[in-house]
Amino acid sequence: MLTDLIHTLPDEWRDVSGMFVALGDEQRQRILLTFEPGERLNVTQIVAASTLSRTAVSYHLKILRQAGVLQSKKIGKEVYFWIDKENIAETLQRVLDYVRNNT
Repeated sequence: MLTDLIHTLPDEWRDVSGMFVALGDEQRQRILLTFEPGERLNVTQIVAASTLSRTAVSYHLKILRQAGVLQSKKIGKEVYFWIDKENIAETLQRVLDYVRNNT
């Protein structure tokens, strides 16, 4: 048993919990499924496709952005969001590699 890992997570697991928590929420999953490949959406567009209020969508977008699932950029008065596929893939790959090599 590797009891040291209970106290100190390996580097491969850094930042994983935040992404998993963000991706584990069904409302945030629905928001992600709103995006077409390569699409950038603003809050108004996401709210129009959602059953959630603007405040709730904004909250979920903040969580997804902080977890590295989404990126954003302000253009004029609007903030556009898009899925950060590279960061998601890299994070999940680190977990897979750890599982393959250490379990």
